[in-house]
Amino acid sequence: MTTTQLHTNPVLRGSPAPPAAAVAYFAAHLAFHADVSDVASALAAGGDPGFVVLDCRSTESWDQGHVPGAVHLPTALIAGQAGQLLDRSVPVVTYCWGPGCNGATRAALALAELGYQVKEMLGGFEYWAREGFEFETWEGRRKRDVDPLTAPLGTDDCGC
Repeated sequence: MTTTQLHTNPVLRGSPAPPAAAVAYFAAHLAFHADVSDVASALAAGGDPGFVVLDCRSTESWDQGHVPGAVHLPTALIAGQAGQLLDRSVPVVTYCWGPGCNGATRAALALAELGYQVKEMLGGFEYWAREGFEFETWEGRRKRDVDPLTAPLGTDDCGC
């Protein structure tokens, strides 16, 4: 590829990182994030998954739907209540509404500042519901059909 092509190609306008830098970046990314399907799979396996799921949204949002077994702790209350609800020795996976919301990131930061090991669940509650996983509402348990744009139909394994 010529220098002119590199400057006109929007994908390659900024050169890709060297492989060693890419390894460091992507390894770090995986240390900070969990996939909705992986969280659901770990919870469905039964027993202790080795982490707790934390919904950091408002009570009204929680009532609309939340991951079964999640702890409800709105971000604004983390500093004052995390110590009563969470064990510092157990990693926490935070979630909020969806990929367009950074509430789970703010909650993860607040927990990390208090000394918790924490990951953010990518996709949040939106992708939990869109991928067809059961959720709880104030009216009971519900489940939506799988959105074929977010998860494979007829299998739990997307192959990635």
